[in-house]
Amino acid sequence: QVQLVESGGGLVQAGGSLRLSCTASGSIFSINTMGWYRQAPGEQRELVATVTGGGNTNYADSVKGRFTISRDNAKKTVYLQMNSLKPEDTAVYYCNALLLRPYWGQGTQVTVSS
Repeated sequence: QVQLVESGGGLVQAGGSLRLSCTASGSIFSINTMGWYRQAPGEQRELVATVTGGGNTNYADSVKGRFTISRDNAKKTVYLQMNSLKPEDTAVYYCNALLLRPYWGQGTQVTVSS
């Protein structure tokens, strides 16, 4: 069984920063892509950023230049550094890890006030 545990969400003013972390545990041999998705109220879940095991990254256009994804393979942890946050970044952020199948974390709330 594989579990993903997220941390780092919270309430921040516009222009502020937050750092999300997600650690995988369980029967894991290797993890392919890890990433972050988000879902705002009434909206579909959308990709924020992904990073492969080799370190290649991909970002949604809306967060390019503001968010940075990184991972520590030894710790089985993926991070999302979020700077210059905007109210439209408010959402529940979900960690995702692709092993033989995708796994999801429970989600962490990020609220950006104007």
